[in-house]
Amino acid sequence: MTSISRMLCAVLALAVSIASPAFADSTGPATSNDEAASSPPVASSPAPSDNDGPAYGPELEGFDYPYPVGRFAISSQRQIVRMAYMDVASKRPNGRTVVLLHGKNFCAATWKQSIDVLTEAGYRVIAPDQIGFCKSTKPVRYQYTFQQLARNTHALLAALGVKKATLVAHSTGGMIAVRYALMYPQETEQLVLVNPIGLEDWKAKGVPSIPIDDWYARELKTSADGIRKYEQATYYAGHWDARYEPWVQMLAGMYRGAGKDVVAWNSALLYDMIYTQPVVYEFGQIRTPTLLLIGDKDTTAIGKDLAPPEIRPTLGRYPELAKRAAEAIPGAKLVEFAELGHAPQMQDPRAFHQALLAGLAALGGNGK
Repeated sequence: MTSISRMLCAVLALAVSIASPAFADSTGPATSNDEAASSPPVASSPAPSDNDGPAYGPELEGFDYPYPVGRFAISSQRQIVRMAYMDVASKRPNGRTVVLLHGKNFCAATWKQSIDVLTEAGYRVIAPDQIGFCKSTKPVRYQYTFQQLARNTHALLAALGVKKATLVAHSTGGMIAVRYALMYPQETEQLVLVNPIGLEDWKAKGVPSIPIDDWYARELKTSADGIRKYEQATYYAGHWDARYEPWVQMLAGMYRGAGKDVVAWNSALLYDMIYTQPVVYEFGQIRTPTLLLIGDKDTTAIGKDLAPPEIRPTLGRYPELAKRAAEAIPGAKLVEFAELGHAPQMQDPRAFHQALLAGLAALGGNGK
């Protein structure tokens, strides 16, 4: 090996060593449970090693969704991209449509329980995978903005004949939903924001910027174990249940497959979008009736592990962030789940759906 080759190898090794693991979070697990705060963590059978898990295609080929999947072709940024979605009718329709918007590390399939509850209650439910996620196209080049994702969603709903809808949006989906409501106020019947991220501006609070190439290097390290540890600490308030494991394998499987590179690249682009495009400053402009459903044990904050140690404890403080958001959004109503984390709809489906249905019923109306 030449001296130049040895030098290049050393540089590459250093670059890999300083890239933080994907799904890293600086906060330790909280102590709560979806059943009771005093209960011990829920044990589950040992998870398979990362190498033994399933491998899925870049558009989640091989992973089954609970309902038939349609694909909507969109001409966007000089290319055709396809948006996967489920459109589930109710046997007793009440005339209203609910659109479920997933989060960054979630897919339309993770809304399965909510789809069942909502259709049983009379709602037509449409659950898309955003471009860059899950079963939708992952372009080699794409300028991701919340406006673009909102525009794509609006085009899908128009093609499906939906003139007005209620948006139920989780995590990153909450930022898309806010942008959608600002862009299409007359077509947004109601906003339900489920532990949305974007309730604070991380860069303004001291989270440093990193290049997209660094996000990409981090995402290439994504593993089932890293996903599981991060979700246990952040999404499920320090606890784990075997019923969460399929969603870990859903994500990890795309990084085991042949499309790992394009999956990681799109994820990097999306993280940069989330970090650089805050919506918190526009909450006062929302004119859509808004319900906030918040698990108070959530500590999610993009790039928290990159922030200086003295800043990390100030990020992702959801009890405070939720109250500020409720004050900033005109007429917003806040419902808190004291012992739940980032994904209350999955951690305690019964309590979550009871609050969701009550909030939807409080609006009434006949949006279609």
